[in-house]
Amino acid sequence: MVDKNNSKSSHQRNILDNLSTAVVLLNSSLNIEYINPASENLFQISNRQAAGSKLNKVMHVDNQFINRLQDAIAHFHPITEHEACISLPGGREIIIDYHLNPLQLTNKKIQLILEISHMDRHIRIAREEKLLSEQNATRNLVRGMAHEIKNPLGGLRGAAQLLERELPSEELKEYTQIIIGEADRLQLLVDRMLGPNNIPKKHNVNIHEILERVRQLIQVELPEEDHVYFKLDYDPSLPDIMADSDMMIQTVLNITRNAIQALNGNGEITFKTRPLRHFTIGHTHHRLVLQTDIIDNGPGIPEELQEQIFYPMVTGRAEGTGLGLSIAQSLINQHGGLIKMNSRPGRTVFTIYLPLSIASQNNKNGSTEMREQK
Repeated sequence: MVDKNNSKSSHQRNILDNLSTAVVLLNSSLNIEYINPASENLFQISNRQAAGSKLNKVMHVDNQFINRLQDAIAHFHPITEHEACISLPGGREIIIDYHLNPLQLTNKKIQLILEISHMDRHIRIAREEKLLSEQNATRNLVRGMAHEIKNPLGGLRGAAQLLERELPSEELKEYTQIIIGEADRLQLLVDRMLGPNNIPKKHNVNIHEILERVRQLIQVELPEEDHVYFKLDYDPSLPDIMADSDMMIQTVLNITRNAIQALNGNGEITFKTRPLRHFTIGHTHHRLVLQTDIIDNGPGIPEELQEQIFYPMVTGRAEGTGLGLSIAQSLINQHGGLIKMNSRPGRTVFTIYLPLSIASQNNKNGSTEMREQK
């Protein structure tokens, strides 16, 4: 005989599991009975680790917060609070809206549902949407400019070639060769600004193979006198992603080369991979997302450049073209992903977010960390 209460409880848990809002289920003693995957992602703790613990296990709460929880249970009425600041284990502070809703089960047990909306998350989503919108507008602007530049360039080059045929002296032809050479250089620059126009040829790709390939390429390029080391922090439970391997290599290579240049021959680069559950990229919610961090301990990116770092022709180096990061962002956008950057002196992090297919999960859980020398 099927237990209807257990069946109903299982159905309710399935609903909570698929919510993007963090939900914590507390008993009348304010012990945690369950947290959903969105809470696991927010608090960086599993439901199994949290179950049976006090609320302080996942978030530091003051007496005022505890009094609100007890008041909701004692008077059996919901409570809502906006823009409350809470501290997570590790010292990270976040801004949340929360809603307390008491619930009485058929066996007269009272439970309390704590629903948390991470306002920092909403701010992040708004910024990502703005970044994606700006990237799209920039690409359209560059395409329009490229069209206007390419036409006169073609005419300029053709005229120089015709003129060269009529010149009697080889010395004079040197000047036409300069014109042709500079026209070709500008044409190449415009093509690079446009970035790759190829449709991604997606197939099963292992992100760690991509990262290892880039690491090997970078190590071959490094001068012998440099002291740059790689730290690898990989999660082996990650499934393959559907991606264009060449585009992924180009993306990671562009970011890593920038990091190498920032280190100026001395420092450490970390490749780190992790899964994220119920994560939003721009305005699209995904059940599972791959997070790849490329971290360096260099001097950081100047604050005045950080907002425009993914725009074409923006660079902090006199010899740089400012196209590498713009191209990398474009390649990841073609995969439905996004690159974000966070930088301060001593730590710069470029984070690549890519959607993952649930069906491709077939590896065991766990993570590894190792250190590689140059």
